[in-house]
Amino acid sequence: MSIYITGDTHRDFDRIYTFCQKTKTTKDDIMIILGDAGINYFLLGMDDNLKSELNMLPITLFCIHGNHEERPFNIPSYEEQQWHGGTVYVEPRFPGLIFAKDGEIYDFNGQKYIAVGGAYSVDKYMRLMHGYPWFESEQPSDEIKAYVEHQLDKTGWQIDGVLSHTTPKAFEPTWAFITGIDQSKVDKSTEEWLDKIEKKLRYKHWYAGHFHVDSQEGPIRIMFRAIEELTI
Repeated sequence: MSIYITGDTHRDFDRIYTFCQKTKTTKDDIMIILGDAGINYFLLGMDDNLKSELNMLPITLFCIHGNHEERPFNIPSYEEQQWHGGTVYVEPRFPGLIFAKDGEIYDFNGQKYIAVGGAYSVDKYMRLMHGYPWFESEQPSDEIKAYVEHQLDKTGWQIDGVLSHTTPKAFEPTWAFITGIDQSKVDKSTEEWLDKIEKKLRYKHWYAGHFHVDSQEGPIRIMFRAIEELTI
């Protein structure tokens, strides 16, 4: 079993199709998507069509929650299952598409990684104006934050790695911010919360997506189009 990781896909999986062909992956292999997979975006038949195609890929997709998709626990077709030592959300029709539960800790070849999804959508009002989906649950709730911290309490605030959608505020790639957006009006509460976690947590690796760049910001590896093998 090999474990790979990449950034946001937003319903475009061409690079993953190509990677699977070149690498000759199997369903035993895992591709971690760091949020905004876009698989639960329209919540209509077109989502099911995409899921049917992705479920046939010779790899298992493991998705962190982003801010351009509904949370699986708000979709009746998802069930909770145990997978790699933690709880995940899976639709029985599409067992190759797995969604992380925020705060769960997963064992990847003996290394413990915690999932922390969600972020604020800077395109929120544009989406609402044009009738595109926007999800009120995009950022972690107080309940989710408490669960994440409870899980880290149990580890003594020491873990091998973090899989998040956005980054701690201190490590945002400000150089990559979209021009024309007033950052003073952007809700940074998730990033500020992750700041507090990052300062307290002892970790070896931290992967994030969200910003549509491939970059190393301090200890945080931000990923977009790149595909790498998970550091174990």
